[in-house]
Amino acid sequence: MIYSIISQSVWEQVSKESVYAPDSLETDGFIHCSTKEQIPWVAAQYYAGRTDLLLLAIDEKTLKPELVYEDLYELNELFPHIYGELNLDAVKKLIPFPPNEEGILVFPE
Repeated sequence: MIYSIISQSVWEQVSKESVYAPDSLETDGFIHCSTKEQIPWVAAQYYAGRTDLLLLAIDEKTLKPELVYEDLYELNELFPHIYGELNLDAVKKLIPFPPNEEGILVFPE
């Protein structure tokens, strides 16, 4: 599984569609995703303080667009990037992603 962080309001809009194409697809050419282990770092860097988030659990095997693991930002870590619109039938689970009691976003167990 790979994961993508999304706001509840955006999910409510796109969940009625068959594909998801966030702004990053146009600006960066791909959809940013993370492994389970990368989620806490990504959340701290880009989503700190947010309380309206969900995790999309995406099955790599049912993705239609190309999935590439790459280190584009010289972080010495490979991140999964989806090169195309995410077919929503590859989303196998929606996981609520609220901050913990200390206000930190950690992967829910």
